[in-house]
Amino acid sequence: MAHIVIVGAGIGGMPAAYEMRSKLAPQDKVTVISAVDYFQFVPSNPWIAVGWRQRDDIVLQIRPLLERKGIDFIAKAVQSIDAPGNSLTLEDGNTVAYDYLIITTGPRLAFEEVPGAGPVHGHTHSVCSVDHAEHFWRDYQKFLEAPGPMVIGAMPGASCFGPAYEFAFIVAADLRKRKLRHKAPITFVTSEPYIGHLGLGGVGDSKSMLESELRGQDIKWITNARTTRVDAGKMFVEQLDDKGQVYQAHELDFKLSMMLPSFKGVDAVASVPGLCNPRGFVLIDEHQRSKAYPNIFSAGVCVAIPPVEVTPVPTGAPKTGYMIETMVSAIVHNIAAEIAGQPATATATWNAICLADMGDTGAAFVALPQIPPRNVNWFKKGKWVHLGKIAFEKYFINKMKSGNSEPIYEKYVLKLLGITRLQDPKSP
Repeated sequence: MAHIVIVGAGIGGMPAAYEMRSKLAPQDKVTVISAVDYFQFVPSNPWIAVGWRQRDDIVLQIRPLLERKGIDFIAKAVQSIDAPGNSLTLEDGNTVAYDYLIITTGPRLAFEEVPGAGPVHGHTHSVCSVDHAEHFWRDYQKFLEAPGPMVIGAMPGASCFGPAYEFAFIVAADLRKRKLRHKAPITFVTSEPYIGHLGLGGVGDSKSMLESELRGQDIKWITNARTTRVDAGKMFVEQLDDKGQVYQAHELDFKLSMMLPSFKGVDAVASVPGLCNPRGFVLIDEHQRSKAYPNIFSAGVCVAIPPVEVTPVPTGAPKTGYMIETMVSAIVHNIAAEIAGQPATATATWNAICLADMGDTGAAFVALPQIPPRNVNWFKKGKWVHLGKIAFEKYFINKMKSGNSEPIYEKYVLKLLGITRLQDPKSP
């Protein structure tokens, strides 16, 4: 009997559990460990932050979903990992032994890297978790009574820029609906070297299309932005030139701010000798396997992917949902093969395919592969993306409820984009 332990129960961990269970023999055991007892559909957090969704719309209790499929669940944070000894220690002191470990924890939000940042002890908000999105919604309701300047964007070292753009456009759309947009000037502050870089060196015509959208919605922007400090109601930003030298300093007044932080690996994972890079992301080979421990695999935001290019202000490469799904499938097939006495040969498809809501329209991009030069490289905008993402939210949550182990992004997003072969997508 093999025991597979999955740490993390998000967009990577839950599908990994379902697919792993479907590929194993009945005597093999799957256990999911998560610091919280609920699954949250993270892409919907920007909608939570402006009141377009409620928590119950995007949050599911994990235990009944997994136990119905014969998967064990432990709602405890992992305190430490003994990789040579093949065991985990939980926050309550109990240990869990494993034959194979799958790490899908997602990131730790490194608010501490910019003094004054963060929603708990700082002055900025985040939409990286449902709790943070709800915190913004509480402050946003007060803001609506007396609107003022807003600052939205991404901190130095950020790697997930799409939600920052989404949120700027969603907030602008919400304020327009409330007839308050004229009272709330918005500045988009990003560590990207140019608008539409997205941590990917741009995708298709993303630069001009996103610049056009920002202009059309009266959102000003600052790129190459190194945010150095945030005080109550004031953000301090150094704008760098292409050589990395400061050529302009900004002091931005705001009444409400949402700035995506940089990511690091969670402490229990980052502290394992030889497992991670200096920022705590898991070092993996082409089969999603740890380079130091052959029975540890990892997928999602917590894996180490080098930046697409060096930028004046540090930026990271994003891990989109479709990429995460293919990472998970590769892991499942490789572990199942090893248990059957066969070599691990499956590899993930590191392509970037994304749907981004923009309030009352949306944008989709396809980058095959993610790191340029690419075979396919396009960026499209339209109402169909907005509607498609709404439908995808329901589709994904229903799949989690049912425990269906079929690929989700491949079944829905590729079909929506008219992609029949990943090498030759057709524009919608």
